[in-house]
Amino acid sequence: MQYLVNVIDNRSESGTEEEAVAIDAFNDRLRAGGHWVFAAGLADPAVSTVIDGRGEEPVFTDGPFVETKEWAAGFWIIEAPDLDVALSLMADGSKACNRRLEVRPLLVA
Repeated sequence: MQYLVNVIDNRSESGTEEEAVAIDAFNDRLRAGGHWVFAAGLADPAVSTVIDGRGEEPVFTDGPFVETKEWAAGFWIIEAPDLDVALSLMADGSKACNRRLEVRPLLVA
């Protein structure tokens, strides 16, 4: 089973050097355990573009799709046999990045 893990933050590029070292070590543990799929940080939502292609012509809107105090600042995609394992792993991930995390199963067709 794969899980999307959103890193929740309210500041852009707020990571410290200590957090970067802890995240790298955590990522190494994910790789060693066979749980690593992919991870990345995300740019500030202010530089995003929302596309609505449901009409005859697509509509492009600058900025985030919702106004909010917090947003996904990065993410992991991990492999875990079940939700309990994913949650246990990402409890350590939350500690490493010093942020709250949202864990969601990926729906695979």
